[in-house]
Amino acid sequence: MPVALLALAIGAFGIGTTEFVMMGVLPETAADFGVSISAAGYLISAYALGVVVGAPLLTAVAVRLPRKTMLLSMMVMFVIGNALFAFAPNHEFGVLFRFLAGLPHGAFFGAGAVVASSMVASGQRARAVSMMFMGLTLANVVGVPLGTLLGQQVGWRATFGLVAVIGLVALVAIAKLVPHQGKPLEVSLRGELSAFRKPQVWLALAIVTFGLGGGFACLSYLAPMMTDVAGFEPASVTLLLSLAGIGMTLGNYLGGRLADRAPMPTLFAALFALGSVLAVFTVTAHSKVAAAITIFFIGVAAFMIGPIMQARIMEKAGGAPSLVSAAVQSAFNIANSIGAYLGGLVIAGGLGLVAPNWVGALLAVLGLSLAAVSAGLDRKETPTPAPPQPQLATAGHG
Repeated sequence: MPVALLALAIGAFGIGTTEFVMMGVLPETAADFGVSISAAGYLISAYALGVVVGAPLLTAVAVRLPRKTMLLSMMVMFVIGNALFAFAPNHEFGVLFRFLAGLPHGAFFGAGAVVASSMVASGQRARAVSMMFMGLTLANVVGVPLGTLLGQQVGWRATFGLVAVIGLVALVAIAKLVPHQGKPLEVSLRGELSAFRKPQVWLALAIVTFGLGGGFACLSYLAPMMTDVAGFEPASVTLLLSLAGIGMTLGNYLGGRLADRAPMPTLFAALFALGSVLAVFTVTAHSKVAAAITIFFIGVAAFMIGPIMQARIMEKAGGAPSLVSAAVQSAFNIANSIGAYLGGLVIAGGLGLVAPNWVGALLAVLGLSLAAVSAGLDRKETPTPAPPQPQLATAGHG
């Protein structure tokens, strides 16, 4: 794997940290701004909205830029957005700056996935993409716990100041390590948009939305589930989230390795495993040891899906991969929102704290059904080999 992937992984690590560490320092941020926890939750929503808006918008605006220039520009925006948030004077400006920090997220990953896959042979593309996304999953293992600890001990502003520094390190690494890509050949916004005429592209986005939405339905309510059902102390939740992050890292690695060999069988296996382990979690959530083990496997199954679908959607987009690659990040954040919303709906309906696991299992089954439809279209797109033609007999020579 090219060393340039390390630069992309550092950027992904910073992005993953800033996206998820907000959950860990939410009480400190709410107290500093003088708002309720629920109002402070808008800081999470604002970032997600920035991702959904920025992924297609910034990719479309910069479609003719060299991809290395695109990566550098997105990382500059990331550093500025997080630095501004670290010095936000009040809650309203905080929400605005979190939105700005989220804008480059999807465009960075979209361009990064194309760059990563372009630096390796065709049989290693999913693995290369997974190496970049390794930074995102490692953020849940290292960045989020350490950022939460820093925010609790020093202050939340120090956490996001550190995130901005990580962005600067990524900026330097990309400038030094990523080779010049040149301008995309014959690429136009119309050409990039033409990829969305393909049913397989929309199916891929739907698989990400509902398949990963199943994982988020569970993970969004993991803290109250573990404290009120399994009986863990609140201080243990950070360790459980780290355990899920280790599972995500392993799942991302396995997904990238296996997807290059057998993408659709690996996708089927991951979605089936996710649905099964979420259903099992409705039982194991009542036991500390069993719950911890199950949380690890939820992370593995859910994050196997990402590199598979990132590689698949670029393949289905043909010669216009940038916009659809960025759209995967929008789908990822929509998955987060749908999973959290539906999980909260069943809890509010009085079905209990483990009910989001059933929601997650059903969403994974829906993702599996969409994958089956996509595989069916693959078979239709593959030309049937022509039957062998009978050989004409020829006269021999005496």
